Amino acid sequence: MRTVLIIAGKEMRDGLRNRWIVGATLLLAGLAFALTFLGSAPAGAVAARPLAVTVVSLASLSIFLVPLIALLLSYDAVVGEVERGTMLLLLTYPLTRGQILFGKFLGHCGILAVAIVIGYGGAGTAAWLNGGADANGVRAFAWLLVSSALLGAVFVAIAYVVSILVRERSTAAGIAIGVWLTFVILYDLALLGALVAGGDRIAPGLFPYLLLANPADIYRLFNLSAFENVRTFSGMAGLSGTVHLAAPLLIGSLAAWSAVPLGVAALLFRRREL
Repeated sequence: MRTVLIIAGKEMRDGLRNRWIVGATLLLAGLAFALTFLGSAPAGAVAARPLAVTVVSLASLSIFLVPLIALLLSYDAVVGEVERGTMLLLLTYPLTRGQILFGKFLGHCGILAVAIVIGYGGAGTAAWLNGGADANGVRAFAWLLVSSALLGAVFVAIAYVVSILVRERSTAAGIAIGVWLTFVILYDLALLGALVAGGDRIAPGLFPYLLLANPADIYRLFNLSAFENVRTFSGMAGLSGTVHLAAPLLIGSLAAWSAVPLGVAALLFRRREL
């Protein structure tokens, strides 16, 4: 475990020195503050506290930005090291491939967590000071941070699978963008088209499980419907009454979405020839 943590620390130090990561953190912070102060305007009309408005706004933002940042951060985690020749150098040390992979995973997830806490934490604190918050709002915001980090971990793990399967960084980058488009945009469009075209032929009990097949939908459903004050403001009250998925199931499914691709990546990396 100590070896894994050393590799994770190295990845975090390298990432935090990267100007691109600093830029991504500033982007998250800037957009979060903009949504917090601009989005709090309608709060009085619907009797919603600013922190609840912030959770709705940041959840909608995170669905697009967090997966993209995670994929761009880690798509070359393996193939990039192989191209530079540093992977063979790492394997000359008393390290297993599993230790290298899990260390990199912890490091990349740590970088994302730092970016999310810094980027969103300041905006959440400002919303709290601006209008106060009840315990439910604070809990919803805390779970927003946790689930955003989990969402990032999902796409880091998926990026590792891509990075192990390909032989060139450019190919990995193209597939990573395709993965982002598929999960964040195309899946929901396809699901909506299927519901419109043949909604009567889709069993009502099947729809919730179609949502569980997409980590972005799990994240959206958890953050916009798991807490009453957020659910009322986000307009998800009707959906939460139809889709009976408990919050522990949703957060557990998000954790499983990160664990399964990581396990697949570990198996593929063990068999890859360098």
